[in-house]
Amino acid sequence: MMLSRAKPAVGAAAPLGDKRKKKGKKVPQRDELLAQRDFTGAIALLEFKRQAGEQEEEEADLWVGYCAFHLGDYKRALEEYEALTKKPGCNPDVWVNLACTYFFLGMYTQAEQSALKAPKSPLQNRLLFHLAHKFSDEKKLMSFHQNLQDITEDQLSLASIHYMRSHYQEAIDIYKRILLDNREYLALNVYVALCYYKLDYYDVSQDVLAVYLQQVPDSTIALNLKACNHFRLYNGKAAEAELKSLMDNASSSFEFAKELIKHNLVVFRGGEGALQVLPPLVDVIPEARLNLVIYYLRQDDVQEAYNLIKDLEPATPQEYILKGVVNAALGQEVGSRDHLKIAQQFFQLVGGSASECDTIPGRQCMASCFFLLRQFDDVLIYLNSVKSYFYNDDTFNFNYAQAKAATGNFSEGEEVFLLIQSEKIKNDYVYLSWLARCYIMNKKPRLAWELYLKMENSGASFSLLQLIANDCYKMGQFYYSAQAFDVLERQDPNPEYWEGKRGACVGIFQMILAGREPKETLRKVLHLLRSTGNPQVEYIIRIMKKWAKDNRVPV
Repeated sequence: MMLSRAKPAVGAAAPLGDKRKKKGKKVPQRDELLAQRDFTGAIALLEFKRQAGEQEEEEADLWVGYCAFHLGDYKRALEEYEALTKKPGCNPDVWVNLACTYFFLGMYTQAEQSALKAPKSPLQNRLLFHLAHKFSDEKKLMSFHQNLQDITEDQLSLASIHYMRSHYQEAIDIYKRILLDNREYLALNVYVALCYYKLDYYDVSQDVLAVYLQQVPDSTIALNLKACNHFRLYNGKAAEAELKSLMDNASSSFEFAKELIKHNLVVFRGGEGALQVLPPLVDVIPEARLNLVIYYLRQDDVQEAYNLIKDLEPATPQEYILKGVVNAALGQEVGSRDHLKIAQQFFQLVGGSASECDTIPGRQCMASCFFLLRQFDDVLIYLNSVKSYFYNDDTFNFNYAQAKAATGNFSEGEEVFLLIQSEKIKNDYVYLSWLARCYIMNKKPRLAWELYLKMENSGASFSLLQLIANDCYKMGQFYYSAQAFDVLERQDPNPEYWEGKRGACVGIFQMILAGREPKETLRKVLHLLRSTGNPQVEYIIRIMKKWAKDNRVPV
């Protein structure tokens, strides 16, 4: 929240004792230190003067609170301001300073109570504006919005609310307008770069960021954003190289960003160290919770991912998408229609929103929504519009191939399935069953049978056998259907499997009679029939053997 102007990172002043030892060096004054943004040095000077009785106590307390606040030491600032409010004849303006401190500590209720005790002022209005956003009170938000003036601080506050509501272009417009009149506000370039990052314009973000880094090359926030852009544009290794140079040449601003950098290193390294670094940061860095959820999803620990995200009220498209993905994964894992319905609704919300409908994630969301609704023609409309971005993406190709096959385009479905390289996907029953179906529909039943032969005996292999048996039967590929029914019958003496096997064997015999199958296949058919104990077998074998004898076919 923009309660004060953005500050560049600076180092702390040398201890006062050292300065006094140096001949000809005078002790810096408070205003000089504040102008240099040297708040650590200012606090040291103020405390010295307060103890020596050289400055009025209330004024010293106010300045110590101010310096502590700008250092990010909100607990220290809170102690100073709370002490001041308990003194008789307290300056009423202290209440808004106390409220700002509560706000930055996440104590929003106390912040509002304190702010309402302060006299009306632009700062009080800005703070209440941000609190209305935190409390999701749209009515109050609009009321305080109307009170904003055309002054820099109010406009920066409005821009930050736009940013937090994912209205990045509106925020950029405000920042650029302010920069036109105030070129010296260099830090606004970082905010503009951050907005472009959020809009996925990583190269533009880099260009804008470079303007600030030329003047402040050791800024932790700017260098971290540069690393994030490298991650998106190139890879984790390039991003980590940027952070390494930051850590090697750490400025005084590095200290408060240590946790942020630890978090980002986990992301850049593909989740390495996630369980050691991310859990303590879940309530500190908003992205930490989301990245930990992603880590659990990649480890197939869907329940743990759900436990972590179930109480999160999504506010950004990314949060809606991730919550949708988790509910979809859990719904498919435990067979819950409720979770699948929630997932479908989240995907529809994002994909149908004005801000996301034309983005790649927005179109993927609509594809996912229609996928869960089993409307595969609509799935393909959205996936076709973004497929050029995902040619080598195994997850995209897996979904795209399923949609192709589900709409009857088995030839293209087979091609896309075979593009997939991931062993994890290739061992998934969904992949194996759809690929088998594509092979059968494309008149390659032998390849489908080979998929089964490579599988270990399990519930999945039994299901694949059923698919091969029934689909081959429907397609008139009776030999492989008979083989599949034969194995099924031996594993489970269900009359249904015998009936399928009998029909397939008779079907092969008819094809032999019609000249569409080699006569030598009859020997294999008789072998399959002899493995059955059903009394009907003898009659069928007798007819086939008689025909073989009459046509001189060795069996």
